[in-house]
Amino acid sequence: MALQNKKLHTELTTGFGERGTQSGGRFLQKDGKPNTIRKGLNFFDQLSWYHTMLTIPRWKFWLGLIVPYIAVNAVFAFVYYSIGIEHLNGITKISPWRDYIECFFFSFQTFTTVGYGHVSPSGIVTSSVAAFESFLGVLTLALAAGVFYGRFSKPRSFLKFSDIALIAPYRDGVAFMFRTVPYKNNHLTDAEVKLTMAMRVMRNGEEKNEFYTLNLEFSKINALALNWTIVHPINEKSPMYGMSLEELKNASAEVLVYLKAFDEGFSNTVIARTSYTVDEIIEGAKFKPMYERSSNGEATILHIDRLNDYEKVKLPEPKPVES
Repeated sequence: MALQNKKLHTELTTGFGERGTQSGGRFLQKDGKPNTIRKGLNFFDQLSWYHTMLTIPRWKFWLGLIVPYIAVNAVFAFVYYSIGIEHLNGITKISPWRDYIECFFFSFQTFTTVGYGHVSPSGIVTSSVAAFESFLGVLTLALAAGVFYGRFSKPRSFLKFSDIALIAPYRDGVAFMFRTVPYKNNHLTDAEVKLTMAMRVMRNGEEKNEFYTLNLEFSKINALALNWTIVHPINEKSPMYGMSLEELKNASAEVLVYLKAFDEGFSNTVIARTSYTVDEIIEGAKFKPMYERSSNGEATILHIDRLNDYEKVKLPEPKPVES
């Protein structure tokens, strides 16, 4: 491999470990989360429901609120029904199913402390259950409101990365490039990106993970208003220089992307991460433009749906690699 004969700047503090035989799969998932499974803890120490509720997709978040809410009320409705609906003033016996439904909706009113007054508990047992359910409902709704606010106010980058990266013509040679774009009405300034290439190499008969800093055409920009194509020139200073995609694949190469910027709306620094494996790299292609002038010439139209659009091109002849 051409990498063996080159002196490149390696990173020793990536946090991913250097023993290649003890790490599996990609280091970062496409959404930027570490591809790590934690074990060796008891069940309760493994739970991190608050962080989970902040980071799970929106549909899972709402499902995580609605399903337990219905399930808890269904349990309390069964308790009221078991005690006897004669202890619930305002309910007339019609049929077992209809009686349970009445208990179910009474439980909803009690849990949310709405209390329409149509149905009320009577007796020590029923009143005690209703009092406990009201207390539980106040706590639960307060926690749900806190989690909802946490998701709503959490600083996020709102950046999309292209699903693929390209090996494209660049000046007199080629470059590795991908692009990113903000997809909300947020204003990002002082954007800075860092690329690290991870490879498995043989050192002294042992397989190790080595991490190399990738030099960029531009690592910082003042404002991220349109899309940003991040370019790493593949020259003598690049660990990719002189290596084919097949060689990179055999080395389990992966490009780790870290991008941070200042969001004026949140008044905070936001971070975005992703990675590209060799299977996600297309050789001999270039990205198509994502923006254009408006018809009246007074604005720029940015097409977010064109983030992954590319066209095939011919690459320049590679230069011989010095041994």
